[in-house]
Amino acid sequence: MREHHIAVNGVLLHVVECGEGPAVLFCHGFPDTWRSWRQQMNAVAHAGYRAIALDMRGYGESGGPDEASAYTALNIVGDLVAVLNDMNCETAILVGHDFGAVAAWTAALIRPDRFRAVFGLSVPPFDFDGGNFLSDLREKGQHDFYMFRQMSPAADNEWADVKNTIPAAFYWTSAEAPKEERWHPMDINRGLLRPAPIKRPRFVEPTDFALMIDQFEQNGFHRPLNYYRALESSLDMMSAFAGCRIQIPSFFMIGAADGLNELHPVTTEILQHVLTDLREFIVLPDVGHWPQLEAPEQTNSALIGFLDAIH
Repeated sequence: MREHHIAVNGVLLHVVECGEGPAVLFCHGFPDTWRSWRQQMNAVAHAGYRAIALDMRGYGESGGPDEASAYTALNIVGDLVAVLNDMNCETAILVGHDFGAVAAWTAALIRPDRFRAVFGLSVPPFDFDGGNFLSDLREKGQHDFYMFRQMSPAADNEWADVKNTIPAAFYWTSAEAPKEERWHPMDINRGLLRPAPIKRPRFVEPTDFALMIDQFEQNGFHRPLNYYRALESSLDMMSAFAGCRIQIPSFFMIGAADGLNELHPVTTEILQHVLTDLREFIVLPDVGHWPQLEAPEQTNSALIGFLDAIH
């Protein structure tokens, strides 16, 4: 792996790459770092591609402001474009998971000149029709939705015990947890931060997990949680693109045991309303919120097949 620190848009971003060939840009989500992509990066590099991943602003070795307003989807897309410019890449194919998928879908919509295709994991694209699902949930009285707690100032301290909160978040959102106890986005009794029975889920590589925990201990959670705090502003901004659709080739993969399915059941028909060139939609049985870690071989095979079809 080749590592760089690049100054873009007023922040210092940590970028990692391996391989040579057409660029593939990996975007992680919460609570994560670039390291969750290591298996996919090695696989696509061996397949003849240049794999590039970054610690998204506010995470890992990347810097970031303290203000939540600096973490909208448009700020993050600006970082992705700046990374391409700094790495001398005219275009790239995007791969995104969780909030990284939100950034990838947004970049695919508004910068198809720089991003040739998009491969999303776990979080489907929003319907760009000017709606705001957070406002809709409030109006329905569904105040237990987990994102509302993530947005609160108190969340910084709630996540602060990193040696327990990170293992809990990974475990409860995965298929490793029993079905009846697994995380549910609308049930406060099945939240992210319940004590987990393990210190490290089996699907996470020990060294990478330890380094990730060390980085969150050093940096805290205020900046990563700003992605939640900025989400409503992002949704409001996207009203400018009401009626638009993602035109570039796309692929979506989700774990059947992902608790997010309880909030947004996904079908091919729903996806095709937003993704006009959807190449494939895969649901992985017995996999939770982390397909790239829980089912790396299946994820790698699907990703490389998609990349090869594009190229």
